[in-house]
Amino acid sequence: MAGVCREQISYRYDNIIMPVNNFNIKGLSDDEVARSREQFGYNSLSYKKENTFLKAIKTLAMEPMVILLLVTSCIYFISGNFADGIFLASSVVLVSAISLFQDSRSRNALEKLKNFTQPHCKVIRNGKTVEIKSEELVVGDNLVVEEGKSITADGTIIHSNDFSVNEAILTGESFSVYKDRTSENNLIFQGTTVSSGLAIASITAIGNETRLGKIGKSLEAIKEEPTPLEMQINNFVKKMVIAGTLVFIIVWVLNYFHSYNLTDSLIKALTLAMSILPEEIPVAFSTFMALGAWRLMKMGVVVKQMKTVETLGSASVICTDKTGTLTENEMSLAKIFVPGSKITDAEDILNGDEKALIRMAMWASEPIPFDPMEIALHKAYSKLGIADERPHYKMIHEYPLGGQPPMMTHLFEYKGRRIIAAKGAPEALLKISDLNGDEINQIESVIKALTADGYRILAVGEADFAGNAFPVTQQEFRFAFKGIVAFYDPPKKNIGAVLQGFYNAGIAVKIVTGDNAATTMSIAKQIGFKGYEKCITGEELMKLSDREVQKKVEDSDIFSRMFPEAKLRIINAFKANNKIVAMTGDGVNDGPALKAAHIGVAMGKRGTEIAKEAASLILMEDDLSKMVDAIAMGRRIYTNLKKAIQYIISIHIPIVLTVFLPLALGWIYPNIFSPVHIIFLELVMGPTCSIIYENEPMEKNTMVQKPRPFSVTFFNGKELMTSILQGLMITCGTLAVYQYAVHTGYNEQLTRVMVFTTLIAANIFLTLVNRSFYYSLFTTIRYKNNLVLLIISITIAITGLLLYLRPLALFFGFSAPTIQQIGICAGAGALSVVWYELVKFIKRRNPEKK
Repeated sequence: MAGVCREQISYRYDNIIMPVNNFNIKGLSDDEVARSREQFGYNSLSYKKENTFLKAIKTLAMEPMVILLLVTSCIYFISGNFADGIFLASSVVLVSAISLFQDSRSRNALEKLKNFTQPHCKVIRNGKTVEIKSEELVVGDNLVVEEGKSITADGTIIHSNDFSVNEAILTGESFSVYKDRTSENNLIFQGTTVSSGLAIASITAIGNETRLGKIGKSLEAIKEEPTPLEMQINNFVKKMVIAGTLVFIIVWVLNYFHSYNLTDSLIKALTLAMSILPEEIPVAFSTFMALGAWRLMKMGVVVKQMKTVETLGSASVICTDKTGTLTENEMSLAKIFVPGSKITDAEDILNGDEKALIRMAMWASEPIPFDPMEIALHKAYSKLGIADERPHYKMIHEYPLGGQPPMMTHLFEYKGRRIIAAKGAPEALLKISDLNGDEINQIESVIKALTADGYRILAVGEADFAGNAFPVTQQEFRFAFKGIVAFYDPPKKNIGAVLQGFYNAGIAVKIVTGDNAATTMSIAKQIGFKGYEKCITGEELMKLSDREVQKKVEDSDIFSRMFPEAKLRIINAFKANNKIVAMTGDGVNDGPALKAAHIGVAMGKRGTEIAKEAASLILMEDDLSKMVDAIAMGRRIYTNLKKAIQYIISIHIPIVLTVFLPLALGWIYPNIFSPVHIIFLELVMGPTCSIIYENEPMEKNTMVQKPRPFSVTFFNGKELMTSILQGLMITCGTLAVYQYAVHTGYNEQLTRVMVFTTLIAANIFLTLVNRSFYYSLFTTIRYKNNLVLLIISITIAITGLLLYLRPLALFFGFSAPTIQQIGICAGAGALSVVWYELVKFIKRRNPEKK
């Protein structure tokens, strides 16, 4: 940006604020905020929204199981069987209540996420800068917007530093527009993002009155696309619905031509159709995903996209920034170097040249600093004990941070005196400074020494230029090399343990940073980072072919001097290598890579709005250890969802075959179950899969396994065969009890009781055995999940009432069994399931399967 005049500015670092154009920006008082809010309302977009409860009711009315229950209930009423009709009608209410409860749980969890991720903004009120929720912004507020932040209302600029805005959301143009108070285009708009610099704006419109609000009706039409896993599950359920429909028609026709009784044959066919439908699967999926996101939020990890919950367990590579992620991001000026001298500690007594170096570095920084190194420079300048020149000088021209390696230049003037100050990567300043060979050698050796000790360094230069026809680029100036300022940012205390957590989980860690190689390698060595000596720069990376980059990203562990295009190329190379890659970032230039990564992770505190918008996860505390926790939670959610769905498949098979085989094979009691029995079994299974398995803790071997391959199928062949085999074994146990009862001479009521009780017992043991497909029942019984005992106790209690409470027993067509008969049923149910404990024992004995 050229020719930008700056107002006179003074500073206070705690709660600024600055006199601008000789008047104080104190902002609104509390009373003024209240009056403005009363007149203009809250800063939120309010449009007509669909009633979520009515939407849930509509969705429920289209559920195949609900439709079947209603149809069967009507048939019972028509045929005069009012008791069964009333039971099934009541079941519709109960099934609907459970579904609505689960839907409400999911929606409440997602609503909490929305509230938690509501954007914040900085305003000046009562003479202080405060952070508030964006909806609390009022007309008349003085809004402070910084690089990478999203603008939350419309306003007029009253002060700016190197300020440019991306207005693509309104104009469709992807390039940034520079703005300041004096320009014709001095307005900012809600929904746009700050590309560079800082501005203070007086708010003129909020909520629906903003430009975005007036055209924002189209935002209502935006719908979230289903994830691959969600589509797989929905397709599976649709196929089962089709299969159920076909079987229903076949069984109805066969029964009708066998008995010529229309209603009886219809009820038998509907019974079988009910047993086939796995309606618990989509309910389990939505519940697991929403509650998983809510659990992550409680841990300080905000999930912006539900698909991320699925993907977390597959993460195989994590690309992390250095500053603020591996280090504390608490910059302090530690060392300074002036050519011809030696490296000096910044806390020592400084000579004139060293003070001049700090002064020039401060002038090369933004007038209102927001970068940690610039803040450190301004503070160091304030401690020099010299008269503060800043209130007098005005910035007359500036060159924003740019170039590879990057640098920036500012031009200030006061009463004919001009300061042209630059700072940036030492390589950038060395190229355009007047230095001889010996000076260059000395500077390079100093750079090597400082970076080897882990310091972040900036070179500082000063130039002379007369007139106002400033060069197009800052590299056209010839600079006097003033020296080097070095900053220390200590590693985070827990970072070694965090890295070990990733390594234990089989996840490769790569450092991707804009810092130089020597500094990054030094910090990496200090924190125990594996492969700290394997480094490549962004410039070197961009010279390679795509195939070479794919190999290089696997061989290298540190990527230094990276810029947006290089970061994006790294991510795409890992994806081409079939890796599931997570990328952490906080800056504007991290946006493309965060968007491209399977799991984009933005920092919640220091992250820019651009980074947060591009990311799919936000770490609220900027703590990378939360990423280890998030991956663990992702693995837990995915594993438990698989357990739930495998349980559903396994338990549906015996229900289907127990209904179908006696009928198809012409056994003595062909209609052993009616719809009332099927719906009871469905009511037992629903809470089991959606409540017990969702609440299961993480297994102790979860974070020492390699990441699971991110395949297109939810189950592999072995897992699916395990579920089918478990279901067939339960079927064998159930039908064996059926045949035992028949051969023993039991009547239909007692035979039904024994078959029903065997299925209930098998269901209970299957719940316990399938809590782990690796550890034994004796291990999993100690897992902390209070819901297991609760649900099983309720199931046993209700089953006991059905068997022994005479009105209920008569209704279900049961006769009371003896304790011995119950023991036979429980034993058969247990044997049909616990055989899998032997399979798990063999797995544990086999190191390869482990």
